[in-house]
Amino acid sequence: MKGIRNKLSTKGHHPVIGAIDFMKYIGPGLIVTVGFIDPGNWASNLSAGSDYGYRLLWMVTLSTIMLILLQHNAAHLGIATGDCLSEAATKHLNPILSKTVLSTSVLASISTAMAEILGGAIALQLLFNIPLKVGAVIILAFVLWMLFTNSYRRLEKWIIGFVSIIGISFIYELSIVHMNWGRTLKSAVIPSFPKGSMLIIMSVLGAVVMPHNLFLHSEIIQSRQWNKENPEVIKRQLKYEFADTLFSMLVGWAINSAMIILAASTFFNSNIKVDELVQAQHLMDPLLGKGAAIIFGTALLFAGISSATTAGMAGGSIVAGMFKEPYDIKDIHTRLGVGGVLCWATFIIFLISDPFKGLVYSQMFLSMQLPFTIFLQVYITSSKKVMGQYRNSLIDKFLLLVIGVIVSVLNIMLLLSYI
Repeated sequence: MKGIRNKLSTKGHHPVIGAIDFMKYIGPGLIVTVGFIDPGNWASNLSAGSDYGYRLLWMVTLSTIMLILLQHNAAHLGIATGDCLSEAATKHLNPILSKTVLSTSVLASISTAMAEILGGAIALQLLFNIPLKVGAVIILAFVLWMLFTNSYRRLEKWIIGFVSIIGISFIYELSIVHMNWGRTLKSAVIPSFPKGSMLIIMSVLGAVVMPHNLFLHSEIIQSRQWNKENPEVIKRQLKYEFADTLFSMLVGWAINSAMIILAASTFFNSNIKVDELVQAQHLMDPLLGKGAAIIFGTALLFAGISSATTAGMAGGSIVAGMFKEPYDIKDIHTRLGVGGVLCWATFIIFLISDPFKGLVYSQMFLSMQLPFTIFLQVYITSSKKVMGQYRNSLIDKFLLLVIGVIVSVLNIMLLLSYI
């Protein structure tokens, strides 16, 4: 991100206010959105829809609201200080404390990347009958090629394209099933706790907020920086960033909701319980036709590739920040972070005999690490020393802490349910 920051931080430059100006800010939020439409979320959403119909749609709405506030806060840090969360922690925390927390964040990125690469490999197995471990290597090679040979701007376009394909795929899937619009809209806003549903509720809510996304957003938002010395420019940046975050998170909300609606309309109505991605794709063939099953597998493939890419970027940002450096794919520390996270994630896949358990274990580690990242972020963004006049207000701090506690408790409960 170093070259991007320098290139766009031209003193005295004021972007034109209006729709064209807003469009320049669209991108960072969509890259973050990829993180919560990843293969892990697919499994949770399909289970929710197949087991309980439309009744758990509200949890996607609630988790998205919490995510908007947390991701906006992370982006706020990047705009106000010019540092990502990892850089800020290295600069302003005790060295031992910062290195400890950031090291666990790197491990969380590896855990995330493992689930994403595994999801992409499962898609290759479904579509082309490629063995899982061979598929994992193919996904790894493609993602590394994307990250090491493309500029950030080009990567952004790639990922926006992938998200578009995923969205269009689910629009098509929904167009061929019969859905109850009244029940859908009601379930999206009114909480319901069907018997035995708490584990899935915790799984979906806990999986939406991911540690690596908080680091990533604070880094990539700086691709839109112009003149951070000018308070008016920063104010405008914060406004457009929030619009980008809101728009992008709503896209993620729509895709996650579509997964539950699809499972409810297809599997729940046929009294079929689904708890694995492979099972879902195989069952779609007789229920909706070969075309729907292929489109499902294709969307899963692009979800795996794009989310593995952002996990690698997050790893590069965290490692570079530990050396007080911004993300720069030409720099050795960023390269070590990107390559290390993705290669270790793939290596772990070779040690796992059961892919489903691999996804479970990855979510368990994220459950343990997430509270450290959330409260680190809230501490830093509430510090006058770090943020100056842009630090969190008392109300913002209270809301963020409440969200942090809720998400952390849900993740800990999810972890305990697996033990």
